[in-house]
Amino acid sequence: MKLFRPTQKVSSALRGCLLGLSLLATATGALAQTRELSGSGTLLDRIAAIVNDGVVLNSQLDEQTEEITQRLRQQNTELPPRNVLRQQILERLVVEEIQMQRAGKLGIQVSDEMLNGALDDVAKRNNIGFADLPQALQQQGIDYRTFRDEIRRQMTLQLLRQRDVIARINVSPRELDQFMNRQLNAPDRNAEYNVSHILVSVPVSASPEQIEAREKRAQEVFDKATGGDDFAQLAVTYSDSSTNIEGGSLGWRRGSQLPSILAENIPKMKPGETSKPIRTPSGFHLFRLNEVRGGVQQSVVAQVHARHILLRTNDLEDDQTVEQKLNGIRARVVDGKEDFAAIAAVTSQDPGSAADGGDLGWAGPGSFVPEFEKQIDALGENEISKPFKTQYGWHIVQLLGRRKHDSTEDIRRQRAFAELREAKAEEETELWLRRLRDEAFVEYRM
Repeated sequence: MKLFRPTQKVSSALRGCLLGLSLLATATGALAQTRELSGSGTLLDRIAAIVNDGVVLNSQLDEQTEEITQRLRQQNTELPPRNVLRQQILERLVVEEIQMQRAGKLGIQVSDEMLNGALDDVAKRNNIGFADLPQALQQQGIDYRTFRDEIRRQMTLQLLRQRDVIARINVSPRELDQFMNRQLNAPDRNAEYNVSHILVSVPVSASPEQIEAREKRAQEVFDKATGGDDFAQLAVTYSDSSTNIEGGSLGWRRGSQLPSILAENIPKMKPGETSKPIRTPSGFHLFRLNEVRGGVQQSVVAQVHARHILLRTNDLEDDQTVEQKLNGIRARVVDGKEDFAAIAAVTSQDPGSAADGGDLGWAGPGSFVPEFEKQIDALGENEISKPFKTQYGWHIVQLLGRRKHDSTEDIRRQRAFAELREAKAEEETELWLRRLRDEAFVEYRM
């Protein structure tokens, strides 16, 4: 398995990078190898495809083919004919090159700071220090510079998808309510599903004859799947989706996180069952339900209701001066000479809460920085803290109440929004990639 697999599903690839450094050896070993040089110092390589004003090299295709072949063998997936597999991989590399060219034209760049943050995350999840990452990679035969370049590339693709697809997806309140109602009415709304997928794509400007031919092909694939052929093998051979090399695997998805075209169908399927071809603008889809498991349970959390006054230091008022000011405000409020909300509205420097008299509303664990939460935890109801300092400045905070709150509905709504957007994004990404590919000039040299 490859940590940073070049793929159109970039976010999945980046999540995959956190699985462990032991997974890197097979994936990036080939990338770390030095290209063979001729006696004159000329790089011995050939062009596999011309893509607009760029190229895909034969060495890239060889490396990807070797890696994916090893992975499929490890998964005990029967390999398609080598020429079929190489063509699938070459098309993926072509589409990735098109995306990188678009990112370059749009000025999308991953700064060294962003890249180092991602690499630091990899190091922490593998229980090593950031400074030790190059050595850990070297022990597995992986070149650190090449590894950095691959991570930067995958992050660039992720940013491009965020800009061109995710940011343009709109989820209206009505859609969200309808989506949640479907969840509530589904018998297994909290279940999770392990699903695989095959797409037989249809060109945007396809003729009726082309559509009929693609539908016939999808039906043939369905017949093979229901006739006992391995679904992963069929995906590698026939699918036009960006998940084809992974055997069509979509991984584990909550029922509400499934692509919208499956939302009402997959919960009714039995493990091992394959859906009939489903028509969408991008083509004909087949889905296989691999496994089912239980999902989200009721969530009751302790919440606090508090309000605060924030003052910051400046050139004229140091820490001691600001602390004395807050002590004076606290004393007047405790003596009943001032109203906390009224004085917060005119003196607090927190733009988010000053207009509401410093009211922070009901909040659960983790909503505030640790120093702030520590002060609240120590207060009794209506008690006001002494002045204390956080990264934002100096505060006094008053606890207004505590409660046990069933946040299941809040969590469900937040997740429903994210999952509805992601479900839309899956279909939109396929259409977006198809448009990019159709608009590009590609000449194969194989």
